Amino acid sequence: QVRLVESGGGLVQAGGSLRLSCVASESISSIDGMGWYRQRPGEQRVLVASITTGGSTYNTDSVKGRFTISRDNAKNTVYLQMNSLKPDDTGVYYCSADLGWHTEFGRGTQVTVFL
Repeated sequence: QVRLVESGGGLVQAGGSLRLSCVASESISSIDGMGWYRQRPGEQRVLVASITTGGSTYNTDSVKGRFTISRDNAKNTVYLQMNSLKPDDTGVYYCSADLGWHTEFGRGTQVTVFL
């Protein structure tokens, strides 16, 4: 079963940028749906962005124009470029892989945006 390891989170001032990376333990070239979820304290995990093997992307409304998801199948890696960060973007970001019968998540990386 694929394992996902996120990195790139941190503490950043509002308006700043971060780039999250997610490295998979095996090839993701056949995994159609790779994505990023965010979970705020006391809330459910929500999908922020996703990308298919064909490069089609989805972004939730609150991040459109600010976040960009991409994937490099040769490196088994998915990225989330986050620009113009806002305090509301704060949370734990989890990489996800839609395996069809199950969605696998990594352990997450903390993103904290302060004013």
